[in-house]
Amino acid sequence: MLLLEGFLARDPHQLAVRDAAGDHDWGAVLAQARRVAGTLAAVGPPGMAVGLMVEPGVRWLASLLGIWHAGGVAVPLSPLHPPREIAWLLEDAEAACLLTDHDVAPSGVPHLDPRACEGPEADTPRGHSLAMLLYTSGTTGRPKGVELEHAALTHQADELGEVWRLGELRNLLHALPLHHMHGIAIAGLPCLRAGMALTMHPRFRAPTIWEGLAEVDTFMGVPTMYHRLLEAFDAADAATRARWQAAARRVALFTSGSAALPASLATRWEALAGAIPLERYGMTEIGVGCSNPRDAAGRRRGWVGPPLPSLETRIMGEDGAPAEPGPGSLEVRGPGVFHRYHRRPEATREAFVDGWFVTGDVAERGPDGYLRLLGRQSVDILKSAGYKLSALEIEEAIREHEGVAEVAVVGLPDEALGAVVVAAVVPRKAGWGVDELGPWLEDRLARYKIPRRFAALPELPRNALGKVQKKELERILRASEPVVDE
Repeated sequence: MLLLEGFLARDPHQLAVRDAAGDHDWGAVLAQARRVAGTLAAVGPPGMAVGLMVEPGVRWLASLLGIWHAGGVAVPLSPLHPPREIAWLLEDAEAACLLTDHDVAPSGVPHLDPRACEGPEADTPRGHSLAMLLYTSGTTGRPKGVELEHAALTHQADELGEVWRLGELRNLLHALPLHHMHGIAIAGLPCLRAGMALTMHPRFRAPTIWEGLAEVDTFMGVPTMYHRLLEAFDAADAATRARWQAAARRVALFTSGSAALPASLATRWEALAGAIPLERYGMTEIGVGCSNPRDAAGRRRGWVGPPLPSLETRIMGEDGAPAEPGPGSLEVRGPGVFHRYHRRPEATREAFVDGWFVTGDVAERGPDGYLRLLGRQSVDILKSAGYKLSALEIEEAIREHEGVAEVAVVGLPDEALGAVVVAAVVPRKAGWGVDELGPWLEDRLARYKIPRRFAALPELPRNALGKVQKKELERILRASEPVVDE
């Protein structure tokens, strides 16, 4: 409960959140949180799960803190989820109720609107070790609830505060989804813990974000956001571009996570803003595990930096023996790593080897200790014609072509090859022939790395954080087969 205790001790006149309704100090936030807690105290005992689906802004923060004040376990959800999925998640979490200000279909539990929590304010917080259930994307089956304890979230916030020197900053422009680790426990909570305020946007719109950068000193995003920002920048007139660039160069910290940041995108952003975004590596189960340094001079394109001070890492081979410096399976352990999946004892056992969490990522370690990710073992490491290929490496090469707006590389089952490598490309201009990519790649990649087929698509399937959903892409490619042999 250390996060909540720290927030309860804040100066009530200090700015906490800025949203569409205006500025809200900590006094107002905590008063709302206590009213929410007072309402929830009548619903169930400490340890009860509470669904959280509230519009970004002061109500969301007050609702989260209100759940914790009542001793509850927050289950962040998204209104973008279909009703059946919301109902399933609440059932799996064994939720006592859903706290929401959205008009959503019945979900099998009582719905409480935080705006209607006008009862007596709770006084003393009710304690419970578990803070949150965050559900993974479920690309390999039903989503799994990751149990996150208050101690782990507090450790994460404090360590990121030190590594990123958040205490030197004042305001984060927050436009990330609030049902993922990134938006909640990598961006929001560490910044608040360090004394910063959040300027919260209900959704990401590139021109609005550009205008908002003039009022903040910190922005945390995902590669897709930087891509959209650059698209909007290119489409703006000269005067607007000059104003936006000046604002970007005044921002002290840009970070990128949740997916690999293409080197070409990092280079373009550096030319505009003066530095490449700080890239880091994390996942729901561990929070941030590795990070490039706050000082821009120490950041390396394509690398996620050294492990955080408290995190132990090792790289293992397929035979279970150490495989330093890699490539190999990245395994980690430390105080910020989760302990179990909710109601999934078998999945929990499979996720750990001798106390080490198996991340599912393939990585290699440089001489300076920095880590580079080569992709997920399941979808980004492809075995074709006897070769082990990195989809991320192939994507990076294809992005260099001026006709390519976006690209994702997957492997489709093939009786002869094991997997046939297919590049799904979103062209910059309609009608452009992707079949020219094969010959163009011949002096950029080894022959065996060049995709056997190319597909032109209007867009790539993505989740709420903009991460390409490769399992869904594979399904689309298998169903429609919009491919051209090289």
